[in-house]
Amino acid sequence: MLGAGTMGHGIAQVAAMAGYSVLLYDVSPDALARGLEQIHWSLDNLVRKGRLTEQDAADAKGRIGTGTSLADAVGEADLVIEAVPENLELKLQVLAEVDRLAPRHAVLTSNTSQFSITRLGAATRRPERVCGMHFFNPPVLMKLVEIARGARTSDETHRLVVEVSRRMGKETVTCKDSPGFITTRLIGLLWVEAMRILEEGVASAEDIDKACRLGLGHAMGPLETADLSGLDVAYAIAQSLRDHLGERFQTTATHRNLVYSGALGRKTGKGIYEYSRPGA
Repeated sequence: MLGAGTMGHGIAQVAAMAGYSVLLYDVSPDALARGLEQIHWSLDNLVRKGRLTEQDAADAKGRIGTGTSLADAVGEADLVIEAVPENLELKLQVLAEVDRLAPRHAVLTSNTSQFSITRLGAATRRPERVCGMHFFNPPVLMKLVEIARGARTSDETHRLVVEVSRRMGKETVTCKDSPGFITTRLIGLLWVEAMRILEEGVASAEDIDKACRLGLGHAMGPLETADLSGLDVAYAIAQSLRDHLGERFQTTATHRNLVYSGALGRKTGKGIYEYSRPGA
């Protein structure tokens, strides 16, 4: 598991709970320590809520190792899940290095929500064994894995990724390699239109989100979701989708200015909404 951030440590926990042995890798020892602490807290919380036995939680904790050596992390891996920051050049660099270090049979997957799996696969010598495996935040609770097939992803690789996802207790959908896949295209449009409605003064943020929760059956409103994901992440996604798919994904000046001012949502304590403390 490459990357110990919110998605990385969450996916590692899901894999360990499913019985897989996991090595959680990050370049930062501090990030690894925080990630492991969050995993232990989450497992203990599931025990407190009666959703997991103490023995199952202990077993899951015992299946997770950590390390800052990429060679150690992938040297004996059967499946690699990359969840480094959503930066294309970084992902290309990491996957090329993983390809050099991982066993030839290993399948390499990316948790990207938008980048071309074909392009990521081309950074390796095994494009037929590269696939998109997009989890949702928080991975422990969200039931979906969106599987994106690159132009050269093999049927066997796709079958294996589906099988692993289902063993993790997830439902799957599969799509072709297209910018934003299914879900990011849809949420991208919803984010942009919600930002327009807010900027035009048609309705308050609270009422926009309430309308989507109660009228459309969404678990969270689009502006709440943008704050949770990070307004900088939402902005980068909208810009990327606009570049690939057209002006309908052009976001607003309000959104841009929030990002430029450092109001990025929950992680900074202020975004569309204000929070009692960063990360709350």
